[in-house]
Parts: sequence; C-alpha cells; structure tokens
Amino acid sequence: MNLKLSRRALLGRAMTLTAAAALPTLRATPVHAANDAFARLDATAQAALVRNGDVSAVELVDAAISRIEALDGTLNAVTTELFERAREQARGPLPEGPFTGVPYLIKDLHDLAGTRNTMGARLFADNVSTADEPYVTRTLDSGVVVVGKSNTPEFGLLGTTESLLLGACRNPWNPAYTPGGSSGGAAAAVAAGMVPFAHATDGGGSIRIPAACCGLFGLKPSRGRLDAGRRPDIDISVQHCVSRSVRDSATLFAAAEYVGADADLPPVGRVERPSECRLRIALDTSNLFGEAPHPDVEIALQHAAKLCADLGHQVEETGPNIDGAAFVHHFISVWASFPAEPIAAAKAQGLEREDVLEPWTLALAQEFERRGPDALPAAARNFDAMARVLDAFFQRYDVLLTPVLKAPPVRIGAQAPTMDYDSLYAAVTDWVSYTPLHNATGTPAMSVPLGWSRDGLPIGVQFAAAHGAERTLFELAYELEAAAPWSDRWPDLAAGTA
Repeated sequence: MNLKLSRRALLGRAMTLTAAAALPTLRATPVHAANDAFARLDATAQAALVRNGDVSAVELVDAAISRIEALDGTLNAVTTELFERAREQARGPLPEGPFTGVPYLIKDLHDLAGTRNTMGARLFADNVSTADEPYVTRTLDSGVVVVGKSNTPEFGLLGTTESLLLGACRNPWNPAYTPGGSSGGAAAAVAAGMVPFAHATDGGGSIRIPAACCGLFGLKPSRGRLDAGRRPDIDISVQHCVSRSVRDSATLFAAAEYVGADADLPPVGRVERPSECRLRIALDTSNLFGEAPHPDVEIALQHAAKLCADLGHQVEETGPNIDGAAFVHHFISVWASFPAEPIAAAKAQGLEREDVLEPWTLALAQEFERRGPDALPAAARNFDAMARVLDAFFQRYDVLLTPVLKAPPVRIGAQAPTMDYDSLYAAVTDWVSYTPLHNATGTPAMSVPLGWSRDGLPIGVQFAAAHGAERTLFELAYELEAAAPWSDRWPDLAAGTA
C-alpha cells in the first residue's frame, strides 16, 4: 500500500539547500500608503481592467506591492517577497487567461520554481523549489502574477498560523486573533485587500478554516477534481484558493480543473450563476463528538439555515450517522504520519530534531510510533467506511450544513505549536471538529461568511455535498452571496480606495 500523502509528497523530494543570501528577502518594513483604485476590486474586476486596456498588469502589481508593504508589518501574511520578479513578469508577455495580470500569492507549503519553499519549518528555511507543482502551473496559466509566498504553520499541521520560523500571522479583523490555518497567510492577505485572492490548500480544513476566520469564501474541491495521475491510497489534501467573491473562486476552479482523458470526474466548467433548483439541506449542529458549538457559532448556523429556508430550500435537522470519536482517532493517525519524512531529513543532515522541528511536529511523530504499523491501514478502512456513509446520506440530501469551527477565531498563542502535546491535541481536536470528515471522504465543502461573533469576528458556515458536486455548492454560494452580501464588509486593518 502506498501511504505517502499528496500534501506531503514534496517532503520526499531531494531538498536543494541554498544560502539565504541568494534568495528573495523576507518581509520588508512597511513604507507606502495602502490606498489605491484597485484595492477593493475582486480578481475578476481587476482582470477586466487589464483586458480592456484601462490599466496595465504592472500597475496592478505595483499597487498590490504597496498594499503589502503598508499592511504586512502588522499582519505577517507574506513571508517571502517576490516583488521584482513579479514586476518583471508583469511587463509581459503573460499567459492569456481569466486573470491575466492579477497579483496573487502562493502558499509557502508548495513549489514555485526558483523561490523559497520553507513549509514553515526551520529545517527547510533555505530550501528552494526547482520546479512548479502541476497545480501551481495550471494556476499560473490563468495569468496571475505571483508577488510572494504566504505564511503557513510548520508543514501545515495546525489550524492556526504561528510557526517558530515564520512567526505569527494575524487576523486583520483583530490582530490579537489567528486568521486560522494552515492557509492563514493567504486568508489574512485577502481579507486585508493585499491581493484579491490567494492560493490555499486543505488537508483537514485549511481552506475552510482561514476563510471562516477572515470572512472569506473558500471551497475545498472533491478529491481528484484538480489532480492528475495516480494518487496515494490515503489522499486527503487538495489545492484551490481563498477569495472575497464566489465568481473568483468559481473561475479559477474552472481554469485549473483537470480535464485530461484520465480525469477522475467529468468537468464542471465555469459556474456563473445560481440555480433555480431548490435543494434538500440537512442541518447538523453537532461536531464529531456529538457536542454543540459555541453559542455565537450556533446563532450563525441557525441564521444560515433560516436564510436557506427563506430562499425556498427545504431544511431539515439531521446528519450522517457516524462514530465521530473513532473517526477522529483514525484521522489523527494519518495526521501524525506526516512528520516522518522531515524527521528523516533532519537525521540525514545530522541535525538535532529539537533545533529544527517544532514540539507539535515531534510529538505527532511519537504518537504515530505508539500506534503501530496497522494505524494507517486501519485509517484507510475507516475512511472508506465513512465515504460509504456519506455516499448514502447524499442520496437523500443535496447539501449538509454545519459549522466550520466549533468556536469563533481563537487568540494567537491559544494553539501554539510549543504547547504540551496533550493540551494542544485537546484544543485542536475540539476546535477543528467539523472539517476533516470531508478530507477523509473526498467530498467537496465550502465555508461561506454568513456569521459574526459578539466580538465582531467572522464566523463561516460549512456546506458540503456529494463527491463531484461542486456545481451544486457554487450555485448555492452565488445565491447566498446575492441574498446576504459580504463584499462590502472590510476590517479596519485593510487597504482602502483612493
């Protein structure tokens, strides 16, 4: 059985270590104002300006760089600046795609040729990617111009973004709080208007969690939707983006969708509008342990359910019948297997593991060792069983509505990677107890920014559908966006307009 996970496949490659002086520099001190005429336009609108000849790609890129320089000293969302590279690329020629000339960020967990890829780890602080990942290549083909790499926790192993190497990324709605993770830098940057959308990945909720924490839209595609070729037996991670508008996400989805002869799923194409079909929506408030969410999350969820009912959808309180505690045990087995390769890399380089890897990473590895050789095969069997349960459930319901997180965004440090293992394990599995099921089963799910906490922090609600049913989710998202718009809600710590 091939048990290497796609999200971590990059860890098995030979690492090219180069002196830091030869790499793009880390964050600069803010020097420019954050206001410009493009700051609050989504990517589709920015691309239209370039396509119509109203502005140049260089103007869009320069404006985004100024916003990053103004805001990132506080937020720490952009951890590697690629400004001069981006300016050179913006001068053209650029690929002709739906987002030609639009500034973009790639998560610092994935390969962009010739740039630092730290994966949030001191072990790989000087690692340079020698090639683009296939999905990154398809994203670049849409015409985006990459202005930097975005912050991530070490190896994407937490739902917050505060690694020892890259430092804490902060939520623009309140910098004392996390923007979520593991795509925290991407979400913070988009929520603050640095860029209109950004690359994100999701192995346990890492698109949906930061989207929920930052008031953004984030859809996790189905397993196999954006991938090509043979994948590992246990395959939980996918790539896409976080965005302010549904149309940006839907358009990039169509542009990057794998449509080769060996594609697992028939193509969805570009979804552009709501459907007139009314849906059967199951409302499930309980998390994987059968527990109720925080009262603010409960209120947000009930408001979302009422909105769906007011729009004519049939909403029923019910949920799939699963043994959540057993599932969490097996999911953690998979999660705990991720550090094996970086630990081997540290050993091969003669490095002390504690000097280059975080306590959470090392403790997960120890947990995996304790569980023994049958842990991953047992997890694979459990995931297959859970997929069958959801397959049957989605024969009766079109959509499952749940929270994204059990509680609103947590404060920086509340789930830091330096905490003792038992405390952090309890905190993580409690807070992140709605999203992992859809990674294990491969079903698509999205976070929609429909709620707010009493402290003024965003709360996302999660809609999931059957494997391959992204069209259903995008059409519903367009309808929700029109009925309860969020595009005019911006944090105080965000770029404005001139």
